[in-house]
Amino acid sequence: MIQNYSVKLALAWLVPAVGAAIFVTIQCFSYLNGYVASGGTMQAITFDPAALWGVSVFYGAWVVPPLLALVGSRSTDWAMLILGGLLFIMSTLAGVSDGLRDGGHLVGLELLAVTLPGVVALIMSWRHIRKN
Repeated sequence: MIQNYSVKLALAWLVPAVGAAIFVTIQCFSYLNGYVASGGTMQAITFDPAALWGVSVFYGAWVVPPLLALVGSRSTDWAMLILGGLLFIMSTLAGVSDGLRDGGHLVGLELLAVTLPGVVALIMSWRHIRKN
């Protein structure tokens, strides 16, 4: 049976995952808005197939830490903490650098949607590992 705390931990990891999806959606719309406002004079950002796969795998990996939280074994708890921490750090760094390039509102969104819930999920994960 799944423990109640494991479900709370999985939900804690789902919040920054949803925040990352919201961030990248708003980032795309912000870029599109800037592109249209410039009359199409901005240089278009294009992705090769490898870059598209990389982005898909990165954002798809956000679903793994909540699934690992539901398993609840010692090794999966450590994997959840390490993978979730890496995703959280990489998302924060990438989001802040993209926000500095594309607009300050994106930095605020990244910090609010991914970084803050990611810190909460990391703290909850660490406490869970220390408790067990």
